[in-house]
Amino acid sequence: MSVTTVLYVALGGAIGAVGRFAVVSMVGHWAHGAGSNFPYGTMVVNILGSFILGALIELSALAWSPSPEIRAMLVVGMLGAFTTFSTFSLDVVTMATRGAWGHVALYMGLSVALSVLALYMGMQTLKALLH
Repeated sequence: MSVTTVLYVALGGAIGAVGRFAVVSMVGHWAHGAGSNFPYGTMVVNILGSFILGALIELSALAWSPSPEIRAMLVVGMLGAFTTFSTFSLDVVTMATRGAWGHVALYMGLSVALSVLALYMGMQTLKALLH
């Protein structure tokens, strides 16, 4: 692990963290305005991050060979900071302690299923764009 790679990861992490903050804030503002306390923001960043990762994987396979530093910056740094499994886990436990078991099931099911689907769709989108 080189100092250069660490700096690239740090830069990507800063970009991803600010991006996550912005998306969660915007989506949370919308959800609260609609009278909901469902954790849409975390779900959106995890699904969007999965889509972006799928697109990056397909782009790397078909048309672009990023350096190890750039790959680490995008995948580990940016997407690692943008998506968040720890916040997802906290949301699940918070809803469970409130007895909102329907929301727990919906949130867990949608988060996992839509994130996996989004990764696949990101791959397919880039494949279609590049062919």
